[in-house]
Amino acid sequence: MTEKNFKLGLIPKIILGIIFGIILGSFAPVWLDRIFVTFTSIFGNFLNFIIPLIILGFVTAGIAELGTGAGKLLGITVGLAYCFTLISGFSAYFIGISFLPSIITAESASSIAEAAAGLEPFFIVEMPAVMQVMTALLMAFILGLGISVTKSAPLRKAAEDFQAIISKVIESIIIPLLPLYIVGVFVNMTYTGQVATVFSVFWKVFLIVIAMHMIMIFIQFIVSCTISKKNIFKCLKIQITGYVTALGTQSSAATIPVNINCSEKMGISKGIREFVVPLCATVHLSGSTITLTTCALAVMMLNGLPITLGAFAGFIAMLGITMVAAPGVPGGAVMAALGVLEVVLGFTEPMLALMIALYIAQDSFGTACNVSGDQAIAMIVDTIQEK
Repeated sequence: MTEKNFKLGLIPKIILGIIFGIILGSFAPVWLDRIFVTFTSIFGNFLNFIIPLIILGFVTAGIAELGTGAGKLLGITVGLAYCFTLISGFSAYFIGISFLPSIITAESASSIAEAAAGLEPFFIVEMPAVMQVMTALLMAFILGLGISVTKSAPLRKAAEDFQAIISKVIESIIIPLLPLYIVGVFVNMTYTGQVATVFSVFWKVFLIVIAMHMIMIFIQFIVSCTISKKNIFKCLKIQITGYVTALGTQSSAATIPVNINCSEKMGISKGIREFVVPLCATVHLSGSTITLTTCALAVMMLNGLPITLGAFAGFIAMLGITMVAAPGVPGGAVMAALGVLEVVLGFTEPMLALMIALYIAQDSFGTACNVSGDQAIAMIVDTIQEK
């Protein structure tokens, strides 16, 4: 009889990291806390180094991949996915602006601002990035569009190989070490007295985020079922299987076979479901955009940063592009979004670290929203293709 190896998922590891960080920050000697803070400093510098490469790897290969395909249907599918992503982001912004100020009071923001100075690492290892984030974005657009226009097989292969290398770095180095990184972040937050304020705010933010996910899924299915003349309640019932699978796997890519099976039960034609569902797993990110936009608003409010519609319009528009072809691993979307958070919204390293922890803590729900929206897009594209 063979024994199955028990593997702890990323979310439990992150939660354990938060708990361990709070315990260490409260009771451990300062020298021990500084060891974890030193690791967090080194890891944070490595993240700053890798962010431009993540953008270059994902966006170049993603745009190059989208440059080929089924002509008009490809354009319609990508256009619908991007529209749904934009609608989700702007909805999250306006709902966040309306409800978050009642959760994040001036007292909460002042307690963060007046917190004690954080622990210093024992030493700092500088890791300067090879290029700025905006440079990486521009290069990715130019290279991706150039490859799709010239149809250069060697360049496309090079872009895909580079993306595979960056994905491997995320899967083998960044994701496994994230819990230790989170320990250091929460050691420092506990030491400075910020952790109680953060927890008192973000459990309420999570409830708002999950409620928005559910509402967005319902709206997308209302639109798609009206256009395709399908029974919305029957389709939502069928989609429960895909939703639950995404909750368990935290991966749009891993949910593709189940989602295609759900499409078949909804009566979506074979060619469309096998084309649209895998494509939307990389280009449609309504749930992730809702989460990132709402959490970014909350973090900025807590830190007293100015919030403008113009800045968030640019942020949401860029999110839909930079998260294209994010790896099908837990936390892939937030990794791809770090550069945009830093450049467009002015996030500092501690704010980026908090965003990573917050995003991954509810990544399952964002992924489930993403894959459910994929089904809505498939219904609309199928109806257009029939006509």
